[in-house]
Amino acid sequence: GSRVQFPSGPLISVERMKKFDPVHHDLVPEHIILEDKEVEKLLVTYSITKDKLPLIKVTDPIVKAIGAKPGQVLRIVRKGSPAGEGVAYRLVVK
Repeated sequence: GSRVQFPSGPLISVERMKKFDPVHHDLVPEHIILEDKEVEKLLVTYSITKDKLPLIKVTDPIVKAIGAKPGQVLRIVRKGSPAGEGVAYRLVVK
């Protein structure tokens, strides 16, 4: 099969790149689809509406991998930073 040479890395087969799973990669933070009740609590806690949340496209590889749909809200948990665990939220859009 064909191979791709990255400037600072090893040769990687195109087939292997297609099989990349962002859900289980060490550098990809955990993405969790929130239930409707969790979204309501989030919006009330921060006194915001859904449209004020940062966005993430439905075409993003992690969004595709976890099966999130437009209109759903994701909790993104970043672990291992010097400040401890970081949590962010994103609204999935087309």
